[in-house]
Amino acid sequence: MTAEASGATDAPGAAGAASRGIFPPELLDRCISCGFCLPACPTYALSKDEKSSPRGRITLMRALETGVLEDDDPTLREESSFCLGCRACEPVCPAGVQYGELLEHWRSHQWQGRRRPPLARVLTNVVVRNWLVRRLGTFRGHARTAATSPQGPHLMLGCFERALFPAVSRAARRLRPELDAPGDQGCCGALHAHNGDLELGRTMARRLGDQLPGTIVTTAGGCAAHLAGVLGRDRVKEFSEYVAGDGSASFGELRVDGRRARVALQDSCHLRNGMDVWREPRELIAAVADYVELPGAAQCCGSAGTYSLLRPRDSRRVLAPKLDQIEAAGVDYVVAVNPGCQRQLVTGLRRRRSRVRVLHLTELLAAAQDGGLPRRRLRLGARPGRRAEVPADEAAGMAAHLNDRPLPDDPGAAGAGRPDALDGSAGPDEVHRS
Repeated sequence: MTAEASGATDAPGAAGAASRGIFPPELLDRCISCGFCLPACPTYALSKDEKSSPRGRITLMRALETGVLEDDDPTLREESSFCLGCRACEPVCPAGVQYGELLEHWRSHQWQGRRRPPLARVLTNVVVRNWLVRRLGTFRGHARTAATSPQGPHLMLGCFERALFPAVSRAARRLRPELDAPGDQGCCGALHAHNGDLELGRTMARRLGDQLPGTIVTTAGGCAAHLAGVLGRDRVKEFSEYVAGDGSASFGELRVDGRRARVALQDSCHLRNGMDVWREPRELIAAVADYVELPGAAQCCGSAGTYSLLRPRDSRRVLAPKLDQIEAAGVDYVVAVNPGCQRQLVTGLRRRRSRVRVLHLTELLAAAQDGGLPRRRLRLGARPGRRAEVPADEAAGMAAHLNDRPLPDDPGAAGAGRPDALDGSAGPDEVHRS
């Protein structure tokens, strides 16, 4: 790989330049620039630009570390933001590069002070306040228990999940009543670690670990990977891993119109790539429905924590082919194992006015155990002026995007790619209405 391709230029003597201490050398030196990561990288697939690949970004990190590039270099700013942080490069790397941790160190340096995106600054300031996190979910009816057992198992409620998708924690406790869920628990710090404040993110994880001693079970894949990295893999279980591991999973069957439901899965990137948990949710789905594997189930949906808010158009470009796959698969439901992914799929499919309903894994399993879901779907082809029926919990998850109207050429828009979508023959409601 040439320096020009990576976006960095080698100054004379740069190889021997003193390190600035931004990155742990044992992490930065591990990359051998083999290129196995390129086909796995979603942003490289979008751009076909070397500097937008993991290999190219590590070259940029090395240039930053040695002072070849300055902190305010526009390429550094852009690429630290353009990366999804999905960690899809890690399982395919023969050298075992821990790219996710490198990215966290990069942003912690690159996004200092006012260089941090304003929205990321707002969100991290919200979740660091336990009283505000608790208030977010107070009126949403998430699961909660008064007592905390000394060794758990504890259900981690999450910060935004308890407000956006409170049915997830309720379903988790219905399936596993032994999980206690104290309502005063705080944020795990994943949002900080991924958005330029790695040390505070780790401190928050340790604080939550003290608050919830023993085993912590989480319904959020991104939080699970962050907590496991700080507290240790033995203390943290994602819900599907916890349920599949106890050997007592039996939830009945989920049926639609007299047949077994057809259900697909969207992997959580951090759960799959960071914790190697991907078999368990598939096994649980297959136990209650006909599991349908999507071609891109293991690829990022474009949510990537705050990414869908900080870079909404790039996020929708990543999501668009996934929505095509979901609709082509003829499934009744698509399951998520992370609240960010759930929100991304809900808003994306709603934008297309799709019939496919999005559920968290806990909701799917609870529905199978309870004998089915209410027959409330988004209604397609509704006459102008009539509201589509949307379940209350899904409606809450959509709230953040009610004003996110796609442009006609937006790959996530209803009718995107149709010849008539831009020539005026499609009415404005068909193209813009979400």
